[in-house]
Amino acid sequence: MHEMGIMSGVLQTVVASAEQAGATRVTSVQLSIGRMTEAIEEILVFAWEALSEGTICEGAELKVNMIDPRSHCPECGNEFEHDRFHRTCPNCGNALTELIAGREMQLDSIEVDIPD
Repeated sequence: MHEMGIMSGVLQTVVASAEQAGATRVTSVQLSIGRMTEAIEEILVFAWEALSEGTICEGAELKVNMIDPRSHCPECGNEFEHDRFHRTCPNCGNALTELIAGREMQLDSIEVDIPD
């Protein structure tokens, strides 16, 4: 279950950023992750809830934006969305396409409470 490893790193980054900003509590975290990472959204949320217990992130909402795979065909220039297994260009049939989206992992935003 690599989701635990992913969320452990996310939690460390969020806690460090929130503490550096003087936050007392994290209320929300937004994460974008590509479907080609094979991470499962429900397990990411479960891992977040389990790992954040006892930290300033406990109870914070995790919003996950799953990014669909998208490829570019160097033969015809077509860009297209696809599933994990079918990357052949639907326009020209070229099987040697380049993945341009779907493997990313990005921390989009962190919302915190900061005392006055």
